[in-house]
Formats: sequence, structure tokens, C-alpha cells
Amino acid sequence: MGLVKFVCAVITRALFILVSLTGVWRVTTVRKDPNYWFLTFLFLPLVAEMIITMKRRKGEDYKWFSPPIFFFLISIIPSIWLLELHHQEGKASEPECKRLDSWENVRRVIALNESLGNVTYQNYLKNIDQMLSSVCSNDWILALHQILLILLIVGKWLLPLGGGVTKDELSQLLLIFVGTAADILEFTSETLSDVKENSPQLVYIILAVWTWSMLQFPLHLAVVNSKPGSEGEEDIPEASLLTKHSTDMWGIAEALFIQDGPFLVVRLTVMTYFDVFHQMLVFFAIKNFLVVILNLYRLVIICYDFRLSRRGAGRRREVP
Repeated sequence: MGLVKFVCAVITRALFILVSLTGVWRVTTVRKDPNYWFLTFLFLPLVAEMIITMKRRKGEDYKWFSPPIFFFLISIIPSIWLLELHHQEGKASEPECKRLDSWENVRRVIALNESLGNVTYQNYLKNIDQMLSSVCSNDWILALHQILLILLIVGKWLLPLGGGVTKDELSQLLLIFVGTAADILEFTSETLSDVKENSPQLVYIILAVWTWSMLQFPLHLAVVNSKPGSEGEEDIPEASLLTKHSTDMWGIAEALFIQDGPFLVVRLTVMTYFDVFHQMLVFFAIKNFLVVILNLYRLVIICYDFRLSRRGAGRRREVP
């Protein structure tokens, strides 16, 4: 079992570094500036964390916080920012490229690599570079977003469990990650496509909110936490609201302040201030609004039930 944990921990971090390295390579290619290779220094915290975790914890992750996922986000988010900003700046003058929106186009990209000449040891990497560079920048960025989110889910699955984390909690966490990833991908792809050429400040707002929403993945408090209603806990009248409902409260806080709340604000800003309006934007804005309202409603119900339970406990103590 120790060997399996070691292999899973190393493979996961190696995949993190590989994807981050791909992002840095793409930034260096589109910006045509080798100085961007210095972004690889952001990999050092992830490598240092791997060494420390392997030595002190035998590869096991932590219970409420995942350092490898956090450092992976640090290593790749700057590259995605640079790619998004470069794409928005050069939208009007983007050269002809190969889109990956059909199997036929994918086959053409692969055929381009075969037509570049005989594949030898000397020119193989050059051919691969030309083939990948022929893909449209928007498809590249979307692919990085998709791979990032998928790898966060798969990586958390592969990482050895931290102390006190059960497989049931991990399965719940992974299901939450899947729903969260789908919402985040939809937010970035749909909202950034609405950006006009004269609205660079909107790009910064969207990317800032996207970065903020990604903090949900290293934090596991929405599932991996003290369970409400555990044995003996309901009978303790002095227990605070946060103690008895910490998992629910953290889930509500995530929805209100990290994901649906900020997403709603951005979409309302896009519709009102930047004068962008279409059916899908309105639909997702209504969806975010409903999630916010329902979470506020759930918060009120939890507080109301807690007050009733405190009153009931106080009456039971007064009965002789």
C-alpha cells in the first residue's frame, strides 16, 4: 500500500507539472519572448511540497486543505491569464488557424504533421511544435481550461487520502468538484465570448472572479469537516451554530462569496454596464440568482431551527 501511495502521489504531481509546463510553452510561443520561461520558477513550490510531503507524510494529503492542488493553481493560472489577455488583444488580427470543432479539422491538423516531412529524431519536435502552433488560440485556451479542471478532479482522486478523510467524504467531494468545474468552465467560456474589443477591463474582472472561484478546489471544508448531528452533539446546548452546522455554513459561504454570488455580479455588470444581452446570459444570471436566494433561504432555516433547538434545550433544563 505504501508503494501505491508513493506512485499515485508522484504521478499526480508530475501531471500537474506537465500541464503547467504546456501552458508556459504556449505563452512563450504566442508572445514570442523566451523570458516567459521564467514562469517555470512557479513550479518550485510544488516540487518542494512534493519532497516535504513524501518525507514527512509518505505522500498523504491533508484533511481540510490540499497543498499540491493549491501550488498547481499557482503554477498554471498566470499562464492562462497571459494567454487570455493576448487573445483578447489580438482578436481582430488573429491569423488563419485550424479549429478543433470537428473530427475533420482534427484529422487535418494531424495530417499537417505528416505532411511536414519525414519524421526523424532531429525534426520530430519541430514538426510537433508547428502542428500545435497551427491550432487557433481560442481552442488552445479552452483546452487548457478543460484539462485544468479535469486534472483537478482526477488529481484529487489519485492523491492519497489525508488523515481522517473517509472514502465516502472523498466521493462526495469529487461529485461537488464535477459540478463546480462545469459551472466555472461555462462562466469563463460564455462570459469571455461576450467581451467586446473595447472592453479590456471586463477581461480583468472575469479573470479575477475566475481565479477567486478556483480557490474552492484546494479547500475541502464543504464536505470534509465535523459532521452535524454527530453522536452527543445535539444534546450540547452550548454548542454554537458554526459548531453544529459547520459543513452547511461553509457550503453556503462558498455559493454566496466564491462562486454563484460573484458570477451573478459579473453577469449583471455585463448586461447593464457593458450593454451585452442574449438568452444564455440571462438564463445563467437567473440560475445564479436562484442559487443565491436558495442558499440564503437555507441559511435562514438553519438559524431558525438552531434557535428552536436552543429554546427546547433550555426548557428541558428548567423542568425539575
